[in-house]
Amino acid sequence: MKTGMDRGVAAAVLVIAAPLLAVGTIVVRVTMGSPVLFYQERPGRRGRPFRVYKFRTMRDATGQDGEPLPDADRLTRLGRFLRATSLDELPQLGNVLRGDLSLVGAPPLLTRSLGRYTPEQARRHDVLPGIKC
Repeated sequence: MKTGMDRGVAAAVLVIAAPLLAVGTIVVRVTMGSPVLFYQERPGRRGRPFRVYKFRTMRDATGQDGEPLPDADRLTRLGRFLRATSLDELPQLGNVLRGDLSLVGAPPLLTRSLGRYTPEQARRHDVLPGIKC
C-alpha cells in the first residue's frame, strides 16, 4: 500500500514540477554541459544495487595529475543552490516511480560500505531506502 501511495504522489509531483525540471535541465546543461544528470550505484532493498539520479552539481575539473579536484573546488554556485533547496533531488522521483526508492525513509548509503555493516545495521536494507527521513 505504501509503495502505491509513494508512486502516486511521485507521479503527481512530477507532473506539477515538470516546468521546474525543464528549467533545471536547461540551466544545468547551459552552465555545466552534458550530462545533466548524475547517477551513482546505491544499495536498495535487500542490498540490491540501483542507480540513484540527481541533477549534476559539480564540474568535471581535474588537477595536473589527472585526479578530480576536491569537491569544494568542483561545486558550482548553481550546484550549491540546487543542494541548498534540494532541487538536485527532483530526478529521484523517477526512482520512486520505478520502485527503487520510497518518498520517506533512510537514505541509501554508498555501496562500498555494505561490507562494514553489523548485522543490526544491515537491517536497514529490509525496507526500501527513501529520499528524505
